[in-house]
Amino acid sequence: MPLFTDEERAVVGTLYKQQGRDAAVLEGLRIVGPKLAGMVAQARERAPDGHVAVHCWRGGERSGSVAWLLDKSGFPEVITLRGGYKAFRRHVLGSFEMPLPLRVLGGYTGTGKTELLGLLRDRGEQVVDLEALASHKGSAFGALGEAPQPTTEHFENRLWAAFSTLDKTREVWVEDESRHIGRVALPDALFRQLREAPLLFVDRPIDVRADRLVKDYGTFDRKELAAAVERIRKRLGPQHCKNALEALEAGDLRAVALITLRYYDKSYAHGAAQRNADRVFRIEAAGLTLEALVDELRSRRSIPSR
Repeated sequence: MPLFTDEERAVVGTLYKQQGRDAAVLEGLRIVGPKLAGMVAQARERAPDGHVAVHCWRGGERSGSVAWLLDKSGFPEVITLRGGYKAFRRHVLGSFEMPLPLRVLGGYTGTGKTELLGLLRDRGEQVVDLEALASHKGSAFGALGEAPQPTTEHFENRLWAAFSTLDKTREVWVEDESRHIGRVALPDALFRQLREAPLLFVDRPIDVRADRLVKDYGTFDRKELAAAVERIRKRLGPQHCKNALEALEAGDLRAVALITLRYYDKSYAHGAAQRNADRVFRIEAAGLTLEALVDELRSRRSIPSR
């Protein structure tokens, strides 16, 4: 609910610089006066219970004035964000510097890591689903079926909200990710912790993973799948890309999955090789159900975080 348009803000700011605070405040009141009734009506519509938090960029006069207005208009609880959104952002980014007891769930594409995280949560483990917060599954196909991605800034805010509710004395499970998940980036401090934390690498056979990808992505429109294959044309190589597109046209989704998995497996192995080998713990998962894998993962909780 912006108090001023960009043009109005420029007018007030110019007056402040040229004529001082009093002139700027008077002009601000002249601009805002006709908007007050509509602002109260909007606040009531958006917060029917009357509990409102008000903030501006630095937490100064604008938010204080609006808080006073809403309080006088009968809202039972009106608070202001101390220091404004700018201070909140400093708090958000600073929070990722604090040590987190992460357990990183790794494995090649198609392992079922997202479902494993869900099962861990069902068993009472603390889980932060980074891909759900990013609205992206992390590959060229990752946007399929997802809502539009947040900005990186709002993604960071979502991460803070998710981590801030957790008990930092207990393990927190996250999925292994590269620095970017689609168009958004993990905060540097959090990514560093992700790379330094123990990695539990679930190793499932490629044929099982191909079947899973067909199940997960097979219902999407063929044009969307072809566009995703085209996005990794250079990395697949022209012949592999051609083969994948021909298999897709023929309806052989399993062949498409196997072709793309060979690329993604190499890419993931390269990223995993950047880790300290002593912090990587491989779990052979051939023949194991997801439920059995969860039991195995939970049995590794004694691994030190650092």
